[in-house]
Amino acid sequence: MSIYGALNIGVAGLDANSAALSVASSNIANVNTVGYKASNANFSTLLASAMTGGSDNEQSVVESSTQNVSTQGNITSAASATDLAISGNGFFVVSQSPATSGATQGQFYTRAGDFEPDSQGNLVNSAGYYLMGWPLDSTGALPTDRNDMTAVNVSNLSGKAEPSTTVSLQANLQSSTTAVTTYNPGDMTAGNVTPDFQRTINVYDSQGGTQPLQVSYVKTGANTWSYEVGYQGTASNITGSNPIAEGTMSFNSDGTLANADTSQATPTGSINVTIPWSGTSGLSSQTISLNMGTVGSSNGVTQFDSASTMTNTTVDGALFGSLTGVSIDKDGFVTANFSNGLSQKIYQLPLATFTNPDGLQAVSGNAYQASANSGVATVSEANTGGAGSLSSDALEASTVDLATEFTNLITTQRAYEASSKIITTAAQMLDQLMQMQS
Repeated sequence: MSIYGALNIGVAGLDANSAALSVASSNIANVNTVGYKASNANFSTLLASAMTGGSDNEQSVVESSTQNVSTQGNITSAASATDLAISGNGFFVVSQSPATSGATQGQFYTRAGDFEPDSQGNLVNSAGYYLMGWPLDSTGALPTDRNDMTAVNVSNLSGKAEPSTTVSLQANLQSSTTAVTTYNPGDMTAGNVTPDFQRTINVYDSQGGTQPLQVSYVKTGANTWSYEVGYQGTASNITGSNPIAEGTMSFNSDGTLANADTSQATPTGSINVTIPWSGTSGLSSQTISLNMGTVGSSNGVTQFDSASTMTNTTVDGALFGSLTGVSIDKDGFVTANFSNGLSQKIYQLPLATFTNPDGLQAVSGNAYQASANSGVATVSEANTGGAGSLSSDALEASTVDLATEFTNLITTQRAYEASSKIITTAAQMLDQLMQMQS
């Protein structure tokens, strides 16, 4: 082994340990970076003969760092519903612009889930990467093309209303009421016959407004009652005649419901009421199922010898409600919540997995790009294909262990000092050799 070889080895040691110091420094600096994956400094020998033609006994050193991207960090609680963490192998699909869409153009991948709305309502993390998701249609269905991803926006819905589709009645019609001698359909709404029992029920239209429907009953025979459903709002809101529905119902001798619509051969407990909204009302067509109970049961409208009364009315639908916030479940569904109690799924978050995640190419902002070593991204729903599940109000902590990194600092410092000592000693020996030759 030559003195010059020792000098080269000492220099290589300085260079390798300088690089190791950089790795430890990066880890320590990112100990609080959300989703950060700690790197390792790896040392390997290098024969001097491979570099300078020296002896194979002269073994130098080189350093290469690797980032342990596949290591799972601890999941910690957070304060915001849009703070997200992944338990599994997946990555959030993100972009540097909210306008980015398409299969892979402009897409990056990260575990840093500290997302919050920007001024436009798009979810963006602290590094400036926008969260991408699949937009859902009004029925909650995913797009046919899974490459159709857009930036997740949590404020593009101002509110939501839901029209009524079902009204359920619980009432009693007094059995001892005297039947009318003459009745023609529409007489109660027209004022020609006084109803034996009448109630107004408010339903919800397609724009979240309330609309009054009046249900009227008159006894027309033994165990037989006629009913009318009349619209009580502004007359110009509907077309055609009023009442908008009418029929005859019958009861069994024990007071239970026999048939809500005697025009039907098969006994039924409900009728359909179509509200004929006019074009000037601006409302969507609306058919409501008026449920009067179960045939042969007393759980709806009954006929017992007690005062006629309405005990309960159940109406579905809802008034207009404003957006109050969003929630995100373990399957990645982003749900908008409204002040009227309604909710609507608006996005599903895809997760990307890779054959070799440790082969991803790091980019600024604690994000990654696919590379030849990582393989292409496989994008799928959460909880499928090893992608893992999502947690909201949570963040993935950095995988840096401070105790380990401080130990690495001390070890690196001593190795650096030792390498410098090699150079000092070799230089002194070289000086002595030069003096002997002079």
